[in-house]
Amino acid sequence: MELSPRSKPYIIPEYSLTGDLISFLTCNLQYRYQNRGTLPPSMPIQLWFGEFIHGVMEESFLEWNTKKISFPWDWKNQIRPIEEMIDKRLRARGLYPPLDFFCKFESKKNSVLGTCPDKNHPHKLLYSARAEKAINVWGPDLFPLIDSAEVLIKGKRPMPNFDKENSRSNYYGINGVIDVISSLKINEINNNKIVKYLKNNKEISKKLKAFEDDEYEVIIDYKGMKRPPLKSNNWFYHQWQILTYSWLRSKQEDSKPIVAGIIFYLNELVPSTEDLIALKQDILNGCNDVKISDIEESLILGWNEDKDNYINLSDKLKEKRSIRIINIENDSISNALIEFDDVVANIEDSIIKEMKGIPIKNAWNAKGDKRTCDACDFKNFCNKPLSENMKVP
Repeated sequence: MELSPRSKPYIIPEYSLTGDLISFLTCNLQYRYQNRGTLPPSMPIQLWFGEFIHGVMEESFLEWNTKKISFPWDWKNQIRPIEEMIDKRLRARGLYPPLDFFCKFESKKNSVLGTCPDKNHPHKLLYSARAEKAINVWGPDLFPLIDSAEVLIKGKRPMPNFDKENSRSNYYGINGVIDVISSLKINEINNNKIVKYLKNNKEISKKLKAFEDDEYEVIIDYKGMKRPPLKSNNWFYHQWQILTYSWLRSKQEDSKPIVAGIIFYLNELVPSTEDLIALKQDILNGCNDVKISDIEESLILGWNEDKDNYINLSDKLKEKRSIRIINIENDSISNALIEFDDVVANIEDSIIKEMKGIPIKNAWNAKGDKRTCDACDFKNFCNKPLSENMKVP
């Protein structure tokens, strides 16, 4: 009997929704160095806070689910121990907190001042204030709705622009982790704030009235950032992410019909000065999608960030800006998958160019905005126009 020769090793490329889709779209070249080249950023402020707030929300839910602690939670006695636990986990992975925004000291006995206002540690700095608000503003309504948390979802799709001679595979894998899946019954839970936001949304309300099933699911994602401007790149990227999550979740056997996605932009609960400046610019540019009262809009537009003190927005406005509802429709899902296919096609094209000997900076485009470039470790040798005036220190 003649044995056939062993086939060549065959690997299906795997892409994640956040680690690849959003990272690549932020800047192709930065994605190449950080994600594919495994060169970690020296000051991973956005990465640290994103991991931190996800960890705090997950552990807070587990704590609530076990002990059914009533709200509001006390920061020092109930929230700070969770923060310290998550901080230790991140340090073990080489991720250290930005000390201007997070007090790293565990006890007031510590004699080191650091960047804190005094030695009476711990201090509730910006990131701790956001964690506290996230738990106490949304926790009472969110935690009872949680059916599953940190759900891994995977699938595969045909490789776009497949070429037998050049393509690495005829399929690619797609994966992600859903922060929260909520399973709801149509006529149950009417006094929940999140459910009210869903039912006050015209598209979702219309869908629920015509809904034939008894139960439905809502996909929830946390973002450690401000709400993006209407129709900006991030506005669409986040929508595609939720829609693709929905498609992947629908392939799992235990899934129920998914009617909506919710994104919580948790920075909005305690906006920084930079966030308020960006909000002011969004209003001036007509890119704000959340209705603001005339009084608050006048306050924001009349605020001079160079002369005036930090302005306090109403709790209601901050709450409304922190929640975004996304309608889940088949046509929208199809469009999101096409967008993801395009991203994969561009990544694969750059990989193949590099494999053929084309230099990295020519194979991968540098396309970050100014804010991305300012925080980038690779700006000093980047050929992007925004980096032309950068000087080596």
